[in-house]
Parts: sequence; structure tokens; C-alpha cells
Amino acid sequence: MRKIFYFALSLLPVTVAGAETAIDSIQPLDEVVVTAPLKTNPELNPLNVTRISDVEIEQSAESSLMPVLTAKVPGLFVTERGFAGYGVSGGSAGTVTIRGVGDGNKVLFMIDGQPQWAGVFGHSVADTYVANGIEKIEVVKGPSSLLYGSNAMGGSVNLVTKVQRKDGLTGRARAMFGSFSTQKFAMSSGYKKGRFSATLSGQLDRSNGDRAGSAFWLASEFAQLKYALSRNWSVAGMLDLTQTRANNPGTTQDPLENMWTYMKRGTGGLYLKNSYERLEGGLQAYINWGRHDLDDGNAPGAAPRDYLFHSSDYNMGLTLYESVNLWTANTLSGGIDFQHWGGSIWNTDKVDPSVRSSEATHNVNEVAGYLMMQQGFLDKLIDLSAGVRLQHGSSYGNIWVPQAGVIVRPVRTGELKLSFSKGFRAPNIRELYLYPPANPDLKPEYMLNYEIGYRQHLLTNRLMLGAALFYIDGRNTIIRIMQEGRPRNVNSGSFHNKGFEIEAACSLLPNLQASGSWSYLHTDSNNPFSPKNKLNLEVTYSPGPFSFTLEEMSIWHMRNGFPEGDIVNYSLLNLRAAYTLGSSVPVTLMVKLDNITDTRYEVMYGCPMPGATIMGGVEFKF
Repeated sequence: MRKIFYFALSLLPVTVAGAETAIDSIQPLDEVVVTAPLKTNPELNPLNVTRISDVEIEQSAESSLMPVLTAKVPGLFVTERGFAGYGVSGGSAGTVTIRGVGDGNKVLFMIDGQPQWAGVFGHSVADTYVANGIEKIEVVKGPSSLLYGSNAMGGSVNLVTKVQRKDGLTGRARAMFGSFSTQKFAMSSGYKKGRFSATLSGQLDRSNGDRAGSAFWLASEFAQLKYALSRNWSVAGMLDLTQTRANNPGTTQDPLENMWTYMKRGTGGLYLKNSYERLEGGLQAYINWGRHDLDDGNAPGAAPRDYLFHSSDYNMGLTLYESVNLWTANTLSGGIDFQHWGGSIWNTDKVDPSVRSSEATHNVNEVAGYLMMQQGFLDKLIDLSAGVRLQHGSSYGNIWVPQAGVIVRPVRTGELKLSFSKGFRAPNIRELYLYPPANPDLKPEYMLNYEIGYRQHLLTNRLMLGAALFYIDGRNTIIRIMQEGRPRNVNSGSFHNKGFEIEAACSLLPNLQASGSWSYLHTDSNNPFSPKNKLNLEVTYSPGPFSFTLEEMSIWHMRNGFPEGDIVNYSLLNLRAAYTLGSSVPVTLMVKLDNITDTRYEVMYGCPMPGATIMGGVEFKF
């Protein structure tokens, strides 16, 4: 905690200095909305981007964002092991893959552009990404390393927090109850007066779980303060905390007793933003930290372990970036990123916790600079973009990251994108220094991504059709081999993924919408949890105060870790229904039925998913 305090304290002079230079001309700011700065114009991103709105998040009635991502993003898949909670360590779930790339933290999660991952083991932590307080999600399907560096090899998921846009106090509260004695409570509130705005949210989930020994609980708290210094400058700070405990009963083939993980994680950040007619950017400082305590459990009837495992980690950084319009239809973006990450692991004796063993502490420094140019031609009929990043890591040296793309708009409502991009992932501390396979000479993994996509809007934007083709060439991947009778991590793996995605959305009537997507993946790797086919269909009907949503998801030809290499296929049907009464203080009654056909399936081998489940509750807004 002392490390966090000094880090935040060191940022105050930077923030105050920026404020003093910005206050010279204060004007009425009734229409100013303070938002997090962007590293570049997302509309000019040549890669495939999927956006999920707050309306879609709310209609899902989910407390975790993981099921929302699986349902809404073609080509994206998230592993599950049960009804509630993803956990960490052995047997955990929550691995996110995009187009077959993701295992080993190859998809970067961010909150308002701040990287989120555990500094020792390098993975994102699925239980910390809750729906409460999120305004939208932006998913880039393809390397985002040009802007964000390591861990964005396969793509990025940016969680954008809510912004209070109107003066006064607003809020909502929700309570839901259902299968396996599950209870979910969430509250959020926003306040705005002139230049100042604040948002607060909290969430509590608890469940006995669908299997004996799979109980789970989670508490999450979020606070954000924003202030518009002038029409062109703003400053903000945020704090996000999560505490959770997940029990793991093991697999049906190898059951466990007494296996649990307790986790505390936090994210803090400050940013100073400028926004002028031809200039926009900011200075952002952040820290992501965590403490994990766990018992690896024991086989039924065996003696419990006499120790607990612990890890603490941090991931802190500073980024400075600016975009400038040099001339008509031009955007030049550049920035400098610094990141310091690492942590410690140790064991403690259960009888005498003061006895510590197996201690290890390591850290890594990274510094990078990038430059990206986007230029429009022929009244924005064509947009060209090209950029490069040079990143230096204390554990691996230098790595270059190029990206180039073109956007062509043959008609006003159609857009063709072609792109080439490189993504990379630096080895994490576990792979470099911990346990027998470790190899301190490891270099980053990387992949080359080639993509073409087209999106067309028809019928005055009531119909959207889209398609994308991609080819991925993965190189230098880290694999484990036997060397002189001992396991060792080496950079000698490769993979090739190719496929396509088709999606459509249509507003058939003012109160009837339908959407669907089909993603196909062919890979020469044996990585599990990369479906060859994934189909999502959704229909929403909203007559008056009622709302009904029917969702279907089918997975075909996916490896789930079964030792003999068999594949799994399954289809799920879910129903959401809501009824809203009142206007000044709306109250909504809702029910959520998942797997209504009672399908029996396993996403992860040995972890049977529940059959039909039900959740119901109430929400009111003010």
C-alpha cells in the first residue's frame, strides 16, 4: 500500500502544473463532458472493431462482462467452469481468445485505456470485470500493440466507464436472486454540477455454485471524479477495487477438497486531458495491483497441504500521447509509454504463518515510443494509415511493431477495410524466472495479422451487413520442451489461423430488432477453447413496457482439454424478459432464463456446466 501511496503522491505536481497552465481563460462549461483521452481516432482504425453499448449490457442482465463479450463479439470466446466465478491459479476459467489467439494473456484488457493484468503471472483476471458502471465496451479483433504494446497481441478489450452527462443526481439499484441460492446486488450513482462530475458504483455477488465445493462471492467498488478546468482542459481520477473468494471442487475425474482462492485487486489512475480544434491528447498515470492467497487443496481422503501460496503484484505506468490535425483530413498521433511491472510469490505455514518459504521477487521495465499517421483523400473516399512502435524491455531488448491499413468508402453507407498489423506479447515473470521450466533468455512472442473486411448499412441504417477475412501467422511462441531431462520454456513454436466472420443486424420494426453472427476458424495448433464454428443469434421484441430477448449460441468443433483430443459441440438458448412501470422513477421487473433446453455440456474438460438456471429481480432508476 505504501508503494501505491508514493506513486500517487508523485503525480500531484504534474497534475497541478497542468491545471495552472489551463486556467487562464475560463468560459461557461455547461456543455463540456469530461471523458478519458483517446490515443487516436477510433473511426480511422483499419482493424475490425466491435462496440457494445450500455443498452446491450443492461439488457443482458449480467453482473459479469464475460458472458456479454461471448454473446456480442464474433470470433471471441471465454472459458467457463461453472455457474459463478472464474477464479485464478490451477483450474481457473476466464481465458479470452479472439480468433483462436488468447491463451497466455494475448488479449489485453483495459479500463479507460489503462492496462489491466497481474504482474507476476501476466494474465488478466476475469472476476474483476463487472458490468456495473460500464458505459460501453470496445473490442479490437487483431493486434493492438502499435498503441498499447505487449499483451495486445491478439486484440484488446477497452472497458469505458460511465460519464455523467446532465446536471444533478442520477442513479440505479438492482437486486437479483436465483438458482443455487445466488444473490446479486448492484448500485450506481452519478452527480454533475457545472465543471464537476462524480460517479460511484458498488456490486456484491454470492452463490453456492452448481457443484458442491464451488461457492463464490465477489464485492466490487468504483469511484471516479472529473473536473473541467476550462473548455480545453480537464482532469480526472479513478479508483476500482475488487475482493473475491472462489472455491474449486476440481474436475469430476480428479476432484479436490479445500481448494480456494482469495483475491484483492485494485486499479487507480489519474489523467490530464487537452482538447482543441486541431489538437487532442493527454497525460495518464495508472497502477494496477493485487494480492492472491490460495490453497491448492487435496484429493478426497488425502491429508490437506500444510502451506498456503501467496502472490502480490503490480503494474504501473505513465503514458503521454497527442494527436494533431496538421492539414485537412490528416491526423498525426504519437506518444511515449513507460511501464514497470512485477511482484513476489511466497508460501506460508498454515500453523505458523510467520514461517515463509519459496520466496521470489522480480520486476520488468518497459519504455516505448510510437507514431501513427492517418490521411484522408478525395473527400474521405479513402483513408490511409501507417504507424510504427519501438519498445524496449529490460528482459528482452528491442522490438519493432509496424501497422498499415486503408479504408475505402465506395458508397456513403459502406466501408471496406484492409490492414496489416503486428502484435506481440512479452514473456511474463513466471515464464522467465519461476519454477523449473523458466528461461530468462526468452524473447517476445509475435504474430502478423492480415485482414480485409466490409460493412454496409442499408434501408436508412435499419440494416447492417458485415464480413471479414483474416490470416494470422504466429511466430516465436513460447512452448515447453524437455531439455537434458528437464522441462524448459523456449521460443520455438508457431501457429497459423485463418477464417472469416459474417454478421448482420436489422431493425425490422421500431420495437423489433434482430442480429446474428457466424465466425469460422481454421488453425493448425492444438490449443483448446478455440471453436471452429461459433454462431450467435438474438431477437429483441419490446411492446410497450415489456421487453423480451431470445439468444442462441452454438459451438461446434472445439477442443476442451480432453486428454484423448475429442471435440465438443453444444447449443444454448437463453431468454430475457423485463417489464417497466412508472415514468418519474422507473421500476423494472426482470427475469433471466439460461440454457432453457437444459443442455448438458462442458466448456472445460471435467467441469460440467449447469443445466437450466433462473435469475429474477428488480431494478429502479432515479
